[in-house]
Amino acid sequence: MLVLRLLNVVAPAYFLCISLVTFVLQIFLFIPSMFRDPSTTPLFSPALLHGALFLFLSANALGNYVLVIQSSPEDLGKGLNLGKGTEVVADWLDGSRSPGSALPSTHFCRLCARVTQRHDHHCFFTGNCIGSRNMRNFIMFCLYTSLACLDSLVAGMAYISAALSMSFVNPLAFLTLLPHSISQFFSGALLSSEMFVILMLYLWLGIGLACAGFCCHQMLLILRGQTRYQVRKGMVVRARPWRENLQEVFGKRWLLGLLIPVLNVGSDNRRQKEK
Repeated sequence: MLVLRLLNVVAPAYFLCISLVTFVLQIFLFIPSMFRDPSTTPLFSPALLHGALFLFLSANALGNYVLVIQSSPEDLGKGLNLGKGTEVVADWLDGSRSPGSALPSTHFCRLCARVTQRHDHHCFFTGNCIGSRNMRNFIMFCLYTSLACLDSLVAGMAYISAALSMSFVNPLAFLTLLPHSISQFFSGALLSSEMFVILMLYLWLGIGLACAGFCCHQMLLILRGQTRYQVRKGMVVRARPWRENLQEVFGKRWLLGLLIPVLNVGSDNRRQKEK
């Protein structure tokens, strides 16, 4: 438990550090290198369009990240008919109260010390549980993080290609880039800044693929009307049309949440809570 609590603090700091490094590299290294002659740069140049795209992806990723953290799970016993907080914790810890006694998929998280309605999992990179209140923001966070990593990967490869006068037309060139770069770095033929960018390329690739795969897996569960917690516990869910499952998470005005980071808009769960 101590290791998990430590991870719950370290993982968000690690993510914010990677985000800051990515932002600095994009703004102060990659994008300026795309300008050949700033005085003759047209209004809609590739460099300006790339900068606008990166800022859009970063703002959505960071905005949804903040909303996932702010949309905390329900407080103990609040609105769930579970009784007072102290009694609930005791019941949940000694096993006398089953997770489904209040609402389906209701779960008490030891790390958050809170009850989550329609619990999916605990995300260490946000330090928060993912449930009915922040599932849509979590999906958007994973989506835009993967896109921002892909954008940074392409920009970084273009920078390294120009700096080292190499081509990435052959797919094996990227796979062999790291071992060749390490040997050149220790021989003094490669600058430390260029070596750092090369290491970041593989980090962006790993984070981007992980977020994209997690987002696709989460979307598949949403279409089936399930959560990871339900699958892990073997809970049977009521079969519903996939459109209703999507609307429950994303709401009717899903396009607004796709373009800008906002809280759940028009979802049935939010309307029931407001009533």
